[in-house]
Amino acid sequence: MARHRFARRASARRKLSPARLSPRDVLHVGSGGLRSRPLRVVLSALGIAIGIATMISVVGVSASSQEQLMRRLDRLGTDMLVASPGESMFAGEDVKLPKNAAGKVGRIDGVEEAGATGTVDTTVRRNDKLPEEESGGITVQAASQELLKVVRGKTASGRWLNGANGRYPAVVLGDVAAQRLGVGQAGAQVWLGDRYFTVVGILAPLPLAPELERSALVGWDAAERLLDFDGHPTSVYERSTDDSVSDVRGLLAPTIDPENPQDVKVTDPSAKLQAKAASEGAFNSLLLGLGGIALLVGGVGVANTMIISVLERRYEIGLRRSLGAACGQIRIQFVTESLLLSGLGGAVGVVLGAAATGVFAHVDGLPWVVPLWSVAGGFGATLVIGTLAGLYPAVRAARLSPTLALHAA
Repeated sequence: MARHRFARRASARRKLSPARLSPRDVLHVGSGGLRSRPLRVVLSALGIAIGIATMISVVGVSASSQEQLMRRLDRLGTDMLVASPGESMFAGEDVKLPKNAAGKVGRIDGVEEAGATGTVDTTVRRNDKLPEEESGGITVQAASQELLKVVRGKTASGRWLNGANGRYPAVVLGDVAAQRLGVGQAGAQVWLGDRYFTVVGILAPLPLAPELERSALVGWDAAERLLDFDGHPTSVYERSTDDSVSDVRGLLAPTIDPENPQDVKVTDPSAKLQAKAASEGAFNSLLLGLGGIALLVGGVGVANTMIISVLERRYEIGLRRSLGAACGQIRIQFVTESLLLSGLGGAVGVVLGAAATGVFAHVDGLPWVVPLWSVAGGFGATLVIGTLAGLYPAVRAARLSPTLALHAA
């Protein structure tokens, strides 16, 4: 008998236990508060959206700039080395490379192309009326015919030096030199040394050889015959196969000057672009910190909205509790509402950040790159903030007494 009474009581308790909410039910009750107060939702989600948009755009702009640099490196190659005079062991002694340095370098196993430049002790001006001091910081250099091919350069106007014009008073200007001289296209004349030289070409920008952008380049033969050039190169540029770059680096100095290899300095121009790509995001931490602060402020706004929502909806909470809703169901309702609110702001922020990155990339001519990890990380951060912002209001709502809540209402 007692056993049957115990079984009936246990069965009654099971019947009175609250039903579990399905995910669809949780989503429905969680979104109910948002649907009833759309303006408040928009204003609360705005802080989250601004924070996420800032973070996404900062990372996206940096990634777009890095992508452009890496594409430029892939196009220009990382297989070029430059040999130039180093510092002598004896103070006051000038170090010069041998006149046939480029020819020696071209015979190294693995070297595909070699070219050279040599500094000429003279100035270039727009005309002979200007004083020599007003040279605009432009260097006059003798250049070998192979140089343009080695540095992967192109002419923006006119043509490069060749076997014909390289013997006569002809000059090719770097793009910066042309701007400073006020020369817009080939065919103009500039005063170089003690005579006029005809500008036969203007170079396009040279990322791997920026020193040539500020130079006036004349043929090797013309420099020796007309400008008293001594024939010693000051820079030897070479291109080698990808597999032999490290071996060629070790052979350049002893090949150019076997007696004093320490007097030859070997540099890698692509290292500057690689360092620039690596440092492109150096200030991102500061901007990301500002975005994080905006995101935190948005989270505080969400928490404030949820607390006000709990106070305004005490009657609803008391009614649901009196109809059998458990404390856990009330908590999950308000946590879900907070998650939906912050998730909405995060989604809008991702779209705004990606759009801002796209506009910046289009204006500056960059590839549009938005790293997937930044989108996932930013949206994940909004969910974490939404959960934390909704915990206290949810616990407070679950602890409301149904009687007091209905009485207060």
